[in-house]
Amino acid sequence: MSVDLERAVRIDTGGVALEGDLVIPERALALVVFAHGSGSSRFSPRNRYVARLLNKRRLATLLVDLLTPEEEERDTSPGPMQGRLRFDINLLADRLVGATDWAARDPVARSLPLGYFGASTGAAAALVAAALRADRVGAVVSRGGRPDLADVALRDVRAPTLFIVGASDPQVLELNRMALKMMSCVRELAIVPRASHLFEEPGALDEVARLARDWFLRHLAHAAQPA
Repeated sequence: MSVDLERAVRIDTGGVALEGDLVIPERALALVVFAHGSGSSRFSPRNRYVARLLNKRRLATLLVDLLTPEEEERDTSPGPMQGRLRFDINLLADRLVGATDWAARDPVARSLPLGYFGASTGAAAALVAAALRADRVGAVVSRGGRPDLADVALRDVRAPTLFIVGASDPQVLELNRMALKMMSCVRELAIVPRASHLFEEPGALDEVARLARDWFLRHLAHAAQPA
């Protein structure tokens, strides 16, 4: 892969500064913004692995923490507030919208069609943000997502959406099937055989990356500006 740009970024939104890692391959076709799940971060080995494989196909990636380090610390500390922020889907979606607006202003990223890759609760945030930025978000991929947490925003999603679920994750699989029925946009459900919620089985994450790559290339690459 020939990398044109790779840098750490700071995204100021809603009165906080979010940290992110941006990789833009040479002659990039589109930008994929990652929304991580509960208890995860931009250093998630699974999402970074998927991001590297997307980079190889000229898909730029932005991995961004939707909570600040101080918020993460408070959210993991024992007490009545523990875990509250990571399940605050509206907060996470607002932060993701902030990252989307940042990309629209960045001199390099702004010309690229944009999509979301969300995992677990991050998938719900991605769906809400996609509804809020329907004019900017061209595709969504959910990995082991909790689309039920997006609630009524599912009806407002216009971006083509791919749900990827492990065959050995029956509860999440049922939640994803229910979400499909609520949506009216182009949407598909891809079930990875023998895979569990975290796709830790041999080859499972490669299949996730392949499915995501093909979805983003199909729905975003056609909108890319000529190199």
